[in-house]
Amino acid sequence: MELGLRVAGFGFDPHATIACQVRGQSCRGDNVKFAWRFFSPILAREFEPFAFPVHKPPDTCRIFVLGESAAQGIPNHAFCFGRFLQVMLEERFPDVHFEVITAAMAAINSHVVLEIAKDCARYEPDLFVVYLGNNEVVGPYGPGTVLTPALSNLRLIRLGIALRATKTGQLLSGLFEGRGLRKSEPQYWQGMEMFLGQQVRADDPRLERTYDHFRRNLEDICRMAAQAGAETVVCTVASNLKDCPPFASLYRPGLSTEQQARWTGAYQQGMDWEAQGKHAEAVAAYLQATEIDDSYAEVQFRLGRCYWLAGEFEKAQARYVRARDLDSLRFRADTRINEIIRAVGTRMPSQGVHLADVVAAMDANCPHNVTGEEYFYEHVHMTFAGNYVAARMILKQAEPLIARRFPDKARPAGAPATEEQCAGRLAYNDWSRQETLSAIVHLFLAKPPFTNQAYHDEQVRRLTQQLRALETALTPKALQDIASQYRAAIAAAPDDWRLRWDYGKLLAEDLKQYDASVAQYQAVQQFVPHAYIAHDALAAVLRVKGALDAAVAEYHKVLAIKPTSGSACYHLGWCYNKQGKTEAAAAQFRKAIRFEPTCVPAYLDLGELLFKGGQLAEAVEVCRRGLTMVPNHALLHSNLGLLLIKTGKHQEGAEEIRRALQLDPNSPRIRKVAETLLGPGAIR
Repeated sequence: MELGLRVAGFGFDPHATIACQVRGQSCRGDNVKFAWRFFSPILAREFEPFAFPVHKPPDTCRIFVLGESAAQGIPNHAFCFGRFLQVMLEERFPDVHFEVITAAMAAINSHVVLEIAKDCARYEPDLFVVYLGNNEVVGPYGPGTVLTPALSNLRLIRLGIALRATKTGQLLSGLFEGRGLRKSEPQYWQGMEMFLGQQVRADDPRLERTYDHFRRNLEDICRMAAQAGAETVVCTVASNLKDCPPFASLYRPGLSTEQQARWTGAYQQGMDWEAQGKHAEAVAAYLQATEIDDSYAEVQFRLGRCYWLAGEFEKAQARYVRARDLDSLRFRADTRINEIIRAVGTRMPSQGVHLADVVAAMDANCPHNVTGEEYFYEHVHMTFAGNYVAARMILKQAEPLIARRFPDKARPAGAPATEEQCAGRLAYNDWSRQETLSAIVHLFLAKPPFTNQAYHDEQVRRLTQQLRALETALTPKALQDIASQYRAAIAAAPDDWRLRWDYGKLLAEDLKQYDASVAQYQAVQQFVPHAYIAHDALAAVLRVKGALDAAVAEYHKVLAIKPTSGSACYHLGWCYNKQGKTEAAAAQFRKAIRFEPTCVPAYLDLGELLFKGGQLAEAVEVCRRGLTMVPNHALLHSNLGLLLIKTGKHQEGAEEIRRALQLDPNSPRIRKVAETLLGPGAIR
């Protein structure tokens, strides 16, 4: 069966890298389908595109960075610590050529990273850098996951992973999904919100098995690196202690009704004192609550905050750490995870393992040794400054390794690059700051579980003010200056596709220089020809230019690489619709809805096509389905109301239009529909 499926071309390549040709050279590039081994294709996350020669060039040091979203560089991949490390190494050792390949991915954990390490070990690595530990509970097979079944037996986990690497295993998995045997998995990607129902207590017995799996996987990654002739730097994993309240808290099991009432009274009293700025009184009340139940994470955080404001910084630090470790939505590496990392990093020197204590470095550079917003945007994703500190710590461990491997070439030249020098090389500017902060405010903090955090409104107000200041500073003259910065950075590093990508985005979205943007995206395609993102970006510019045939061709290239791209399906349908190919457009809109069930424009455009074709009942169902996914979308309510009235359901239709007006009373489109169908009085 396996042989037959392979001959037939069934399934997907399960490896982390795939073959590609970059300017005539045989290379390995990231595999957009790799995570299909662990998640359903709709949920699967991706690498930031990379490519490297199959055969390492002479005098080249090849470094693989492994880990999760923090190592990948979210929320802005352009400033992951791997890119800092590349700049620092090139400045420090100008006679050695460096390849720093960030093979990290969001939502994965050590079970997945071990498989990535196996693939990377085949390609002459010199060094692995492992920054890993935030997702051990919520990632694949963990006790707090929604992405896979939660399994406690490491052999079963590894057997399942190995099976999914075979065509037979992929066939069986597809059959399970087709028969609805994995209904517990989310139907589409919802970010951290997906895990709201997966709280895990700090004393949950399943955590011991999770810690053991992490230790064994980390040790195996290090052994695998040694067998491939490489050394490994394992990093402790830092998190935001001072400025990230717990995502969720749980009471101690067995708390009586009377105890619960006393706890609530003390806790409420503490919050009242805190709101009045009476921190000593608030501490006393919170301590009274902890005497009844000290397992509630939020009260520990509030104690830390009050101690901090009262100047008792050591007590504050202890409470902040305790709050992080008690957080029952376990998105941050806790104390035990970092203890395991330190143990592995210090007990395996014979395997070429070294420890970069990023946690200690960040603590030492933060006020009173407590990490906060100086180095983190939210819970674990690092700011520019945070990524710089992480890279400096890794550089400290990597320098002697490089000196040993390249004794004739690795002659240090001057001091390591400063943060300002890295900013120049990586083109860090107000435009990129604004892009990054906008993602944090609108894509992270605006959604659960962030909206459930204490002090959330205060944080959003502060960051929104910063965002508005950046937006105000981006005058036409400032944007032109930033464009010059990109040109200078590209001239200094012409093979850095990420610089060209960001420059192309600036040209297209802010400067409206579409032809210049096309040139940059075409250059990106030359550096990462196996990746879909440059085709997608180029197609977007071609759509704006009105070059629909060329845009259609690019979207077909996107879907050939990533067939589950809901965005590409929608925009391809949009192009077809503009060209009058309504049947082809409707088919693409349906695919977009399948792959991205929250794609509102697909519901709207498909409903309009069906309406124009006289298929009113089907158009109604499309709008209803859209509202099950996005219940408060005003235009969907308005369109549904119009359709219902057209089908004779006047009362229900009028209710939908009134609901649309409530949601968006200033929409000219909705007001016009309301006036036409309900009369002028409908919009009072």
